[in-house]
Amino acid sequence: MTDTATLEPVTKPASEHFDVLIVGAGISGIGGAYHLSEQCPEKSFVILETQDGFGGTWRTHTYPGIRSDSDLYTFGYRFKPWTGAPIASADKILDYMGEVIDDNDLDRHIRYNHAIASATWSTEDHQWTLKVARTDADTGTSETGYFTANFLWMCQGYYRHEEGYTPEWPGMEEFAGQIVHPQRWPDDLDYTDKEVVVIGSGATAATLIPAMAPDVSHITMLQRSPTYFATGRNHNELADMLRELEIDEEWIHEIVRRKILHDQNLITNMAFDDPAALREQLFAGIKEILGEDYEMSPHFTPNYDPWRQRLAFVPDGDLFHGLASGKASVVTDEIESFTETGITLTSGETLAADIIVTATGFNMNVLGDINFTIDGAPLNFHDRVGYRGAMFTDIPNMAWVFGYFRASWTLRADLIGDFVCRLLQHMDERGATMVTPRLRPEDADMELNPWVDPENFNPGYIQRALHLMPKSGDRQPWIHSQDYWMERKVLPEADLDDGCLVFE
Repeated sequence: MTDTATLEPVTKPASEHFDVLIVGAGISGIGGAYHLSEQCPEKSFVILETQDGFGGTWRTHTYPGIRSDSDLYTFGYRFKPWTGAPIASADKILDYMGEVIDDNDLDRHIRYNHAIASATWSTEDHQWTLKVARTDADTGTSETGYFTANFLWMCQGYYRHEEGYTPEWPGMEEFAGQIVHPQRWPDDLDYTDKEVVVIGSGATAATLIPAMAPDVSHITMLQRSPTYFATGRNHNELADMLRELEIDEEWIHEIVRRKILHDQNLITNMAFDDPAALREQLFAGIKEILGEDYEMSPHFTPNYDPWRQRLAFVPDGDLFHGLASGKASVVTDEIESFTETGITLTSGETLAADIIVTATGFNMNVLGDINFTIDGAPLNFHDRVGYRGAMFTDIPNMAWVFGYFRASWTLRADLIGDFVCRLLQHMDERGATMVTPRLRPEDADMELNPWVDPENFNPGYIQRALHLMPKSGDRQPWIHSQDYWMERKVLPEADLDDGCLVFE
């Protein structure tokens, strides 16, 4: 007689199930939650957030002067009027987002301190399973949890909050002072009467320098290559006039928003049609502060045309007022090495420093650095092709918010919010529980291009991560256009039965 082993049935771990799972409680995730609650009120949803509160960038970035580099009439949501100064500090933006959460009862949908380790799609079950590390805010202990969802909405942004990008320079270990990246700003950093060098010339450097200048002994912006800066008052005259006329704030928000977008479109077109004219216009704003005889070369003359990298707005020209005061200066050179007391440049010049701030950018993440598998196979995101810049070939039931470079991020978050809600409604109408973008037979020989065309837009953080990003096609709907003025018309009317979306 043979003994027969009794096999225990395999049981799946206990999990919570939702119709839609949103990753991230930043500007995109909170916007997505609003759109779901308004347009698909019958859908259950949850937001999983790694941090201990909402806000994303505006929560994790705490360096001096932290502010938006887009105006809040367009960076703010289309459904929530903005009533403050166009360029806003992080605390004002967090207040604004908090009002959206409170006004729409969204807090009950958010789970903080939930870090997603993996996301697994099962075609058999037509759902995602997410493995999550849940951290107790009081004790710091962590436990594993599981969530399942029919649809996954990636709203986590596109860079790693944990650490910024800092190049490796010779001699960094010899420097006797502090080296700080803005993304990990120490709460107790004392820069009073110190010599400070800020490496970088983007929006972060342009924010830090005027904020720190009144307190330091001297602060230097050290740049390898210049950035284009636009100056202007941190007021909106049209909004101020409409308020004097006691126009309703919702009307003001919409009117001012349309005017700003109209003007931005003109500037974007000028950047490609007549870049020399735009360059002179930008220089004129700087010379109003530094003087007509100020020599723009080499410090403010980039070797590329305007808008091939992000244009940094300087509200009230505060960076240039700092330069004019003598408390700040700019040096255009390359770093030879760090020393015990500062930095030696390739020109032979030396910069003394007590504190060096590396405002050198960030590291992009791909889908939140989550370990993705599709039916047991690891997901190589680089092999996929974007569908309308929001979904990806052969990845079922998933959308990703990737915002604009030349317009505010939130403009696209709102458009994608509408698109996802319309897609979910369309699936219900068809009785489908699975939707997957797939190349059509006529797309088989389509030329595949980088997710972002380096000839069109080429900041360092994009170039460093292109090998990780999906592809863009040479025809619609596979082109990642980055054109808000086109997408605001095309996306709301996009045919969901165009043969590219396969419903099951």
